[in-house]
Amino acid sequence: MKNLLLVILAVFLLASCQSPSNSNISVSIASELQEDVKDGRLLLIFSTNHEAEPRFGISDNVRTNQVFGMDFENYQSGESINFDTESFGYPIESLSEIPKGEYTVQAFIQKHETFVRSDGHTVKLPMDQGEGRQWSRAPKNIYSIPKKINWDGNSSLELEIDQIIPPVSEPEDTEFIKHIKIKSELLSEFWGRDMYLGAHVLLPEGFDENPNQYYPLMVFHGHFPSDFGGFRTIPPDPELGEDDYSARFGIFGYEKMQQQEAYDFYQQWISPDFKRYIVIEIQHANPYYDDSYAVNSENLGPYGDAITYELIPHIEEQFRGIGEGWARFLYGGSTGGWEALAVQVKYPDEYNGCFAACPDPIDFRAYTSVNIYEDENAYYQDGHFRKTLRPGHRNYLGHVDAMLIDMNHRELALGGTKSRSGDQFDIWQAVFSPVGEDGYPMPIWDRYTGEIDPEVAEYWKENYDLRHIMERDWSTLGPKLEGKVHIYCGDMDNYYLNNAVYLTEDFLENTENPYYGGEVAYGDRAEHCWNGDPDLPNYITRLRYNTMYLDKIQKRLEASAPSNFNLNNWTLIKNKKS
Repeated sequence: MKNLLLVILAVFLLASCQSPSNSNISVSIASELQEDVKDGRLLLIFSTNHEAEPRFGISDNVRTNQVFGMDFENYQSGESINFDTESFGYPIESLSEIPKGEYTVQAFIQKHETFVRSDGHTVKLPMDQGEGRQWSRAPKNIYSIPKKINWDGNSSLELEIDQIIPPVSEPEDTEFIKHIKIKSELLSEFWGRDMYLGAHVLLPEGFDENPNQYYPLMVFHGHFPSDFGGFRTIPPDPELGEDDYSARFGIFGYEKMQQQEAYDFYQQWISPDFKRYIVIEIQHANPYYDDSYAVNSENLGPYGDAITYELIPHIEEQFRGIGEGWARFLYGGSTGGWEALAVQVKYPDEYNGCFAACPDPIDFRAYTSVNIYEDENAYYQDGHFRKTLRPGHRNYLGHVDAMLIDMNHRELALGGTKSRSGDQFDIWQAVFSPVGEDGYPMPIWDRYTGEIDPEVAEYWKENYDLRHIMERDWSTLGPKLEGKVHIYCGDMDNYYLNNAVYLTEDFLENTENPYYGGEVAYGDRAEHCWNGDPDLPNYITRLRYNTMYLDKIQKRLEASAPSNFNLNNWTLIKNKKS
């Protein structure tokens, strides 16, 4: 009964805040683009910036463009789509509330494909097209040329979608960097169609000249990489000046700085006394996100098994990896930080250490700023006489520029109610939730009202709350994780991720039989994504993932590698195969 009342309340609230618009908006599709359109989501985007395309300006902060979204199915060629003027919008929820004025508008269609999955569900989702599941840049998606209008709230508006996003270009192999793509039998069976995994592979100096040498594997987890990043065999571009500005870090000349760091890494990589190992960055974009979170999931399928038992052995066989758990290490930040810890916990024998920087929530009592087990609402803290919004994003001084409701309502407008936005809260929900009766992820909370579903929360706890899983299973997991867990986070993480790290540290520091024997460290006033160096700024250390944990990895290898492993240059000599 309580759940029914909540649904009724949500419908009432949504209806009450949206008075009908008197506008008539018609979106046509150019004839040459109609054949490949069947199902999808139509976005209508308003911008006050007349210089940039509206599709690139939707964000969580106050400078965001305005977007409205509606799903459509069974499009028939030759038809126009009448945009539903009562569609939900962000940041203004109702089209009728858009102030009068001059805007640049754009229509955009994200196409959905049909998947007949092995679990018996048929779902319609936007498939990655090689770009990393970025809707505004995804090949095959179509859009209109931006159009400047005067909006009075009673206008008739006609837009023609006549542009299509072209295919992405595949990177080419070089002396050191190779690119692979394999069909995953596990994922193909789950999704009911051919599904692929890819990786960018950085090979050690002397790889071709030493065919009997085998190498440890470093798995650098993170968001979808278009190519192997941070490795450059030529000096920085001399034409680059100091005038390019990084708004994220507040410094000038950052592009040149990144090129210099990449070139410095190359110089280290080829030096005679540098350790020899393989680094991979994985491509595992999927219908829900640019990344699978590298674990098995009811909604995404067995990505954890596919990566660990299909992709990684394939890479090790092709590029002479040692191929044993003691010679594999995991690291990454943010999404990659969560993955590094999760993969180590889920596959404790297959990897020999993780270095998890600024990880996504690893204890759901601090799921950003929400305790999904005790709080009833994700967006509000309730008191007897008032409600307070929960913060979603802050800077290093604690100044908040987005609330959780803002971040979730943006995804609701972009992707609707079935976790199809391709963004952060939707992918967490897709990975962590059980499958609903409709085949889509069960919501952890009502995306409009924020009301939390305790049954879904309990499922999350038992399957993906990494601190809970380690604590629950420490008697068997502990001996396998001893000395392998390293976590780093800024104490002013923009997304409050440090709170979950505090809770996890409390558990780890109290472990016995065995004591966890790893490391948890914090960066003072450091934002997302601090990764463990207390002496250098984040904008430098984020470029050094592939070298910054080597001393700690060396200690793990000293403790666990077999006697025939050469600790001087990190190679294992094997007899040449006939």
